[in-house]
Amino acid sequence: MDEFSHVEDDAAQMVDVGDKAVVDRRAVASGRIDLEPSTAESIETGAVVKGNVLATARVAAIQAVKRTWDDIPMCHPLAIDGVTVDFAVREDGVESTVEVSSTGQTGVEMEALNGVTRALLTVWDMVKSAEKDADGQYPDTRISDVRVEAKVKGDS
Repeated sequence: MDEFSHVEDDAAQMVDVGDKAVVDRRAVASGRIDLEPSTAESIETGAVVKGNVLATARVAAIQAVKRTWDDIPMCHPLAIDGVTVDFAVREDGVESTVEVSSTGQTGVEMEALNGVTRALLTVWDMVKSAEKDADGQYPDTRISDVRVEAKVKGDS
């Protein structure tokens, strides 16, 4: 089994990346939120009472990317060169993709994952009132399939 570089003698530590080469890095992450068709349609047509869901979720994703080090204990604070946030409204929900680029000594996949998750949580926050069933429950709503799609270091 591989050693975990963040844990030594049962004590958590931040890995020293100071000796790593400074290279261009990029990561793409994606995920989805399942919603009722009527909710997805409201997002697509701009009929959500709280406002423009996707514009708000895009800002939330960018904020999350920039502050990942504040959310995840062992992440390094990084200078982010760029963030792209895309959405696809489907009949049964919303898919989000976040691409992050940086020039530095460590990867940006955690930033991309954090951005996708925050985007989808923001979608949920803005539409949750429309998702309740007659019993006040949310039977079909779930955030899922959050994953790293690509991680590129340098010219690789």
